[in-house]
Amino acid sequence: MSPTVRVYVPRDSAALAVGADDVAQALQSAAGDSIELVRNGSRGLFWLEPLVEVQTPQGRIAYGPVAPEDVPSLLAAGLLHGGDHPLRQGVTEQIPYLALQERLTFRRMGVTDPLSLADYEAHEGWAGLRRALTLDSAALIQEVTHSGLRGRGGAAFPAGIKWKTVAGAQAAQKYVVCNADEGDSGTYSDRMTMEGDPYMLIEGMTIAAVTVGATQGYVYVRSEYPHAIATLTEAIRRATEAGFLGDSVLGSGKRFQLEVRKAAGAYVCGEETAMLESLEGKRGIVRAKPPLPALQGLFGQPTVINNVITFASTPIILARGAQFYRDYGVGRSHGTLPFQLAGNIRHGGLVEKAFGLTLRELVYGFGGGTASGRPIKAIQVGGPLGAYVPEEKWDVPLDYEAYAAFGGVVGHGGIVVHDDSANLARLARYAMQFCALESCGKCTPCRIGSTRGVEVIDRLTAGGPDQPQQVKLLRDLCDTLLHGSLCAMGGMTPYPVLSALNHYPQDFGLAVPETQAA
Repeated sequence: MSPTVRVYVPRDSAALAVGADDVAQALQSAAGDSIELVRNGSRGLFWLEPLVEVQTPQGRIAYGPVAPEDVPSLLAAGLLHGGDHPLRQGVTEQIPYLALQERLTFRRMGVTDPLSLADYEAHEGWAGLRRALTLDSAALIQEVTHSGLRGRGGAAFPAGIKWKTVAGAQAAQKYVVCNADEGDSGTYSDRMTMEGDPYMLIEGMTIAAVTVGATQGYVYVRSEYPHAIATLTEAIRRATEAGFLGDSVLGSGKRFQLEVRKAAGAYVCGEETAMLESLEGKRGIVRAKPPLPALQGLFGQPTVINNVITFASTPIILARGAQFYRDYGVGRSHGTLPFQLAGNIRHGGLVEKAFGLTLRELVYGFGGGTASGRPIKAIQVGGPLGAYVPEEKWDVPLDYEAYAAFGGVVGHGGIVVHDDSANLARLARYAMQFCALESCGKCTPCRIGSTRGVEVIDRLTAGGPDQPQQVKLLRDLCDTLLHGSLCAMGGMTPYPVLSALNHYPQDFGLAVPETQAA
């Protein structure tokens, strides 16, 4: 009897959306007992999904994108032995898109069975937690601080400082909360983590809990992520059963319980204090600061709040040491970030690279330009409230300070590409309308300013002799939103609006300045 061949078909939402389940069923039906079918996470090469991989002596060989009707010809061509076929992409790890990355946080993504504890442990899983349990709180904080890890949710606040504040707070109960309400357009790294490597998030949150003395944790997951919720819930159950969570984490005597909470479906609940309100069963409305959540957070207790990728970055920092992680990146932006290519892009997908590469390298070197084949006009970086970056800024290194210097934001690493058919005035209007729809309503600049902003953009684009006055009014309104809003919801809405107005005035029906025209 010939040995069973291991074949991988992703269970990631992106792969499921293009028929991965049907491909898996077709393979199992046609190959029967001759294969062991593993439902892995996605590698993040979305234009090749469903990506089928087969284990061979030469390594895993990739085929994609595979449709159910391709299965007979693939098997006839020797799929199970890595045989040649038009869909054959070669050794997976040698595909340039993957080979040119620096996968630290995402090193297991697509490699393992997401729910297999044995798979996770075989690929450096729990090494960070095991080391963390041998260190005291001060040493753990020093590791995280020295690594240079900053919040990957967008604010980029140093994680070590936040953890130190919570660790130093005196309270009978402390919490660790993961903000997985990934609502930014064009972003999916949080979802991929929860679906494709959930134990990494669990390990990172447990390290945080051990560091600050928290005993209860919550993962606040976007309601539109049913597969992530299901996978993470099952992973928590298995981790608890195996002793990685519970009353005595790995027999250390330290207690940490973890639960999943479905988000309320509001974009503003991605703001940490609105998220806390929602977790407490209230309407998601932004809280005034101070007090800081680190001192008075969930249920009024000291709380560590980070996003998925921040927590997921900590296991490798503890496993390999702070200096290992710190050596990646540029300036004050240390480590790597999973950049997410979306929009009008030929090769959309996840690219984990150290800070310091450029947008041009990302969208052309990895993304292959636009899917439409037309020239790129604008690239929005940092979510729906991020700035539209014009071509003259595409060679600026991607790091927090370099982008802040010209009014941009790196944010969560979401990158949405627009070709020359895009109208930036309409996109700017959408940003204002989005803010008006999603505002929690607590502060006047955001609640009223965004509604007035839509009206001003409509008058501006209608043309007429009062255009200069409308431009001034729009800029004044943006200034009020920027400096008067209670949270980043209103405070960042001016970013896409002003960047569109400054760099693409022709789309508003305005004359192009001579310097720009040249």
